Amino acid sequence: MPLVRIDVNQGRSPEQLRALSQSIHEAVLAEYGIPERDYFHVLTEHPQGQIIAQDAGLGFERTPDVVMIQIFTQAGRSQEAKQSLFAAVAANLEAAGIAGEDVFIGYVENSAGDWSFGFGRAQYVTGELGVPGN
Repeated sequence: MPLVRIDVNQGRSPEQLRALSQSIHEAVLAEYGIPERDYFHVLTEHPQGQIIAQDAGLGFERTPDVVMIQIFTQAGRSQEAKQSLFAAVAANLEAAGIAGEDVFIGYVENSAGDWSFGFGRAQYVTGELGVPGN
C-alpha cells in the first residue's frame, strides 16, 4: 500500500509516463508482495529547471530525464528489503529507458494509523483493512 510520488520534467508521452509508473509498481509488487490493486501513484510533471537533483558528491551527472521518487509506506521492513526494492525500481526503470544515475528515491515510513483510504476513516485502525504483515 505504498503511496508513490513521482516527479519528472515535462516532455514524456502519456505512454512513457504510464510505463514509468507501471515499472515502479511492478517493483513494489515483486519485492513487497502487496496486492496488485494497492496502486497509489501521483505523477507530476515540472517545467525544465524546477527539478534540481545533483549527485550528493558521488561523482556523476544527471540528465533532464531524472525521476524523483518518494515512497511513503508503513514502517517495519528490513534495510535489506528496502535496498532490494531500490535495486528493483532502478532495474525496471532501466528497462523502460531511464539510466540508473537518473533514479532518485526517498523512502518515508509511518504507522498503520497514518492512513485513510476514504470516507475519513483510518481503515487499518477500524479493522476494515488488515494491517500488512499482521
